[in-house]
Amino acid sequence: MEMLMQYLFGCIIASFLGVLLLLRLRNQKTDERTNSGATGKIPKSAAAGEGGRGSDGEADVIVVGAGVAGSALAYTLGKDGRRVHVIERDLTEPDRIVGELLQPGGYLKLIELGIEDCVEEIDAQRVVGYALFKDGQNTKLSYPLEKYGSNVAGRSFHHGRFVQKMRQKAISLPNVQMEEGTVTSLLEENGIVRGVTYKNKSGEELKACAPLTIVCDGCFSNLRRSLCSPKVEVPSSFVGLVLENCELPLPNHGHVILADPSPILFYPISSTEIRCLVDVPGQKVPSIASGEMANYLKTVVAPQIPIQLHDAFIAAVDSGKIRCMQNRSMPASPHPTPGALLMGDAFNMRHPLTGGGMTVAFSDIVVLHNLLKPLHDLRDAPSLCKYLEAFYTLRKPVASTINTLAGALYKVFSSSPDQARNEMRQACFDYLCLGGTCSTGPVALLSGLNPRPLNLVAHFFAVAIFGVGRLLFPFPSPKRMWIGARLIMSACNIILPIIKAEGFRQMFFPATVPAYYRSPPC
Repeated sequence: MEMLMQYLFGCIIASFLGVLLLLRLRNQKTDERTNSGATGKIPKSAAAGEGGRGSDGEADVIVVGAGVAGSALAYTLGKDGRRVHVIERDLTEPDRIVGELLQPGGYLKLIELGIEDCVEEIDAQRVVGYALFKDGQNTKLSYPLEKYGSNVAGRSFHHGRFVQKMRQKAISLPNVQMEEGTVTSLLEENGIVRGVTYKNKSGEELKACAPLTIVCDGCFSNLRRSLCSPKVEVPSSFVGLVLENCELPLPNHGHVILADPSPILFYPISSTEIRCLVDVPGQKVPSIASGEMANYLKTVVAPQIPIQLHDAFIAAVDSGKIRCMQNRSMPASPHPTPGALLMGDAFNMRHPLTGGGMTVAFSDIVVLHNLLKPLHDLRDAPSLCKYLEAFYTLRKPVASTINTLAGALYKVFSSSPDQARNEMRQACFDYLCLGGTCSTGPVALLSGLNPRPLNLVAHFFAVAIFGVGRLLFPFPSPKRMWIGARLIMSACNIILPIIKAEGFRQMFFPATVPAYYRSPPC
């Protein structure tokens, strides 16, 4: 009996120790994944694994680039059971001065994709609206969030932290492989893209094959010319600073100063840091190395910013940590190519003034995900290509609205020697100050909560008509009537070329485009 009791007691102790050992091993595995971003690097096991390949060594989808679009896309497709092979040039934490503000509409898309937890534990800040400043006046523009949950708002953060969280989310799936390498070309056979050629971290040239290759390698893509007709414009550059130990005039708001010659932005990127972006028109900017840029910021920019931020701004300039990045704009002009697809900034860019880039990217991923979901076999490349033409149409209403608004607002918010353009600028500020629909309508467009092309055009020309009314009231004069006519002409010259570049028919009447009706290939 005593031996039996000792045996039972020994079994209980052994079982207890075994459970503890298993739990510890499980926690170590979880910690390896969740803490991999601490060093800014994806774990080697994720980069070298074979999870994204099947028994035949071939993935279902190759994703080129693991930035905002590529990482989110890899997780979304992997969650559907696709074998995804992601190839990214550099898996260390990226350090950029844009891609730091996610509008509420983009956050809703994160929820739809199941990756909203990627804005957690990175010291992201809630953003609930904008503060607009001009000539000593200011107005508050709140996002229309009343019908959404309490957690829905904009988010601002360090770009690199957000990207690393999404990369970790993607590699948490066993069927997603993320590898560090530089894609050099697309593999084509009889006009069909079969995969990519790339160099791994060791410099070894390899090939990866898949029925579908999705290129999202960013604004400097070296593959886009194979898949679209890029018309890249550089209207201006952003000069970036980080302000510390100061408070914004309106907490949890983005701040836009309608300065001369062009806008200045402020928004929080952590609980202790505020990002400042100074727009400098044209492709040439003052030299940072020679001190010309510091002098420009102190003498031209500093006098125009709110007094609460002035000292912190000067301190940021004196620290010498000034960064510059060109702002690029590129309408989507794809060449439908069997076996390949473009997404993200490699495919479509707009001026970053409105912070709409990530909202467009996540919206595009939702559209593509819904199109691919009923397809179990992606190997019929010609049929798949015709079917995926619908992607270029279905994305248009949302993407084109945000693109058009970004381009139009930048031109309206910038000062000009043309009196009619300056009247339009003042009219826009006064229109937003009216409140009610005059502020909530444009802000709903800006935030991606209601990105409807007709609403955009209606509000844009309402601003122009409001500006004419200001000129003619109370006593119209020939000079004021002439300026009013030029104001209307200026408004048309701003918005109509942007709409033409986006595609009028696809933007306003997508249901009339034949590709809209195509059903999945059998």
